[in-house]
Amino acid sequence: MGKKKCPECEKCLPAWLAAFGDLMSLLLCFFVLLLSMSSMDAKKVSEAIGSLAGAMSVLEGGTKTEISKQRIQESTPIESQDESSEQVNKITQAIMDANEMMEKGHGPSISMEEAQDGFVIQLPSALLFKPGSANIENEDAILFLKRIALIVDQLPNKVEVSVRGHTDNVPPADESPYKDNWELSAARALSVLKELLIDGVAPERIHAAAFSMYRPLATNATKKGRERNRRVELHFTGVDNDKEAPATKSVLDKAAAVAQ
Repeated sequence: MGKKKCPECEKCLPAWLAAFGDLMSLLLCFFVLLLSMSSMDAKKVSEAIGSLAGAMSVLEGGTKTEISKQRIQESTPIESQDESSEQVNKITQAIMDANEMMEKGHGPSISMEEAQDGFVIQLPSALLFKPGSANIENEDAILFLKRIALIVDQLPNKVEVSVRGHTDNVPPADESPYKDNWELSAARALSVLKELLIDGVAPERIHAAAFSMYRPLATNATKKGRERNRRVELHFTGVDNDKEAPATKSVLDKAAAVAQ
């Protein structure tokens, strides 16, 4: 009898497939270990799933799910910003619009500049008043002041507005109701102040001042210089009442001590 032929052995798995299986097993163990070391927040997971489903437009019943604002605030660092910066940008845009409407780029224009304790809007008198007058007759200027009043209402309460009238060194004409530049600058400042009050600015946040011809921006020897000097300024300043109170008290105490 002949010897029986040995059946052929089945081929083994390729070596690379065995290594790949070992790698997958190790990765699975690794992620299971991470999962066991972490704390799961069911609400957070639910929100994440809802956001993902919403982004992929697969929400059921048309409902919307979003991550709560509280979690966004806790997880996202917020850079500190000046709370009035947005309103300053609105004022800048209002100035650009007003200049475009009133003078189309010709003649005097409204401007804004930074100051040590805030910022200043300069309103040329030629855009507001007729020569020797303190009545605001330019409708575009009135609309501009209305926009400013709305923005002031959105500024922090500690911001105050000082309306300051200025003139050149030429006295008012004989037919003018004002005897001198002091009266004219004061009347123009009050006229702008009253317009802002009508437009809703709180009276405790605003005041007026007159400087006549004694705070010039340019020389009074030229026509353009005098035109720059005739203006009404809106000074926006921040007031810290906590710092002012001790200073005022100390001055009064010194005065009382001297009197005694």
